[in-house]
Amino acid sequence: MRKIIFFVLLLLSLSLVSAVNINIQKLSSDEVLVIDTNEPVIFDLDITNNGQSGNFEFYNVVSFKMSPETVFIAEGETKNVNLELTPLGDISKRGSYTITYYIKGNDGTQEQRTITFKIAEIGDALTIFSSEIDPESNSVDISIKNNENFKFENLAVKFDSQFFTFEEELSLGFQETETFNVALNQDDFRGLMAGFYTLTAEVTTGDASGIIEGIIKFIEKDIVTTIDSEFGFLINSKIIEKTNDGNVIQRTETVVKKNIIPRLFTSFEPEPDIVEREGATVYYTWISEIKPGQTKQIIVRTNWIFPLIVIIFILAIFFLTKRYSRTNLILKKKINFVHAKGGEFALKVSVFVSARKYIERVNVSDRLPPLVDVYERFGGEQPVKIDKKNKRIEWSFEKLEGGEMRVLSYVIYSKVGVLGRFALPSATAMYEKDGEIHEAESNRAFFVAEQRSKRTEEDFD
Repeated sequence: MRKIIFFVLLLLSLSLVSAVNINIQKLSSDEVLVIDTNEPVIFDLDITNNGQSGNFEFYNVVSFKMSPETVFIAEGETKNVNLELTPLGDISKRGSYTITYYIKGNDGTQEQRTITFKIAEIGDALTIFSSEIDPESNSVDISIKNNENFKFENLAVKFDSQFFTFEEELSLGFQETETFNVALNQDDFRGLMAGFYTLTAEVTTGDASGIIEGIIKFIEKDIVTTIDSEFGFLINSKIIEKTNDGNVIQRTETVVKKNIIPRLFTSFEPEPDIVEREGATVYYTWISEIKPGQTKQIIVRTNWIFPLIVIIFILAIFFLTKRYSRTNLILKKKINFVHAKGGEFALKVSVFVSARKYIERVNVSDRLPPLVDVYERFGGEQPVKIDKKNKRIEWSFEKLEGGEMRVLSYVIYSKVGVLGRFALPSATAMYEKDGEIHEAESNRAFFVAEQRSKRTEEDFD
């Protein structure tokens, strides 16, 4: 009862006080207070002092703190004031809200004013929406809009749907919209039916948090994706995969064409529904229905091992026959283990030079491998040059008749023992045939040291 009397007396006393001589013009509009953001609602005011210079005090008798509390305005001056209202406790009111506040001058005069603003939850101040998605989409645009004249700083947003989940931190100015392009993984929504799906966003700033809901439209579309993969050489496998990435059951037809010969070595899984032959070509057809998100697979396997062996054998005979018919000079290299009286490792090297046709100015050279020396006693043809520095031996013949064969042999030895496989380079020959220079090369010769007891042994001194 005492409180009621006090307020009645206060209102009566205020009505008896003369009003301050000022004009107030509100420049801002649609102000909003978002609960629990710890941010005030701000009013942009132009205040003109028509009286004497002095301080003007702002206050109210409800649960709001006003800032600034005091403003100095000179006589005749118009001052811009950003008047801030901050709630001092919890507010249960939502929607449009009006409070009464007072402006008091130095001389005790004061004026009563009202101010109206909106009180909203964070979830009511923001809206989310999305572009449409079809089964072939690789990305989607997601937008969040600030519906109020309120600036959101350090706004954390977590978007979630059946198509994607992602988080962002951002700031939103007055009625500003921010759009994000989100990459999509089509595997995440494979098999979903067309329609409308819920998009949610959990928003947080300061002590305020809320859940916003939007809608994503998933467009109906008929899509069948076909993937052909082929691998293997001797056993060639072709896999045809058809996947229904759309929203309805799809009837598909797959046709594979084979010639008469390959079809003899081809198997199918599953067996084709239709087999048709047109001339030398055979067509295999599969007809199936594929549900959304389902994959049908066809495997066509051709085994080329046996026909390939036959083809290689025929080509090899043809190639060797053709090459042999064009060869004027044949070099063949052979080695034998030699038992040396001094215990050195020694090999007898023989190069057989066979002329198939008449040739002239024949020069045969052979290179020695590292770590060996040549025993300078030669059997058969004598070399014309021994280059010890470059480890090279050369023989020369003025001419060789067709069918003539020469045997070039020499012995190499090493005081360093050799284990394992011992390789000798190929011998080469340069010769002239019908005024043109030609070259021939021998095979490479190998010797396995641990098997020398099985080789033909010869003594040399």
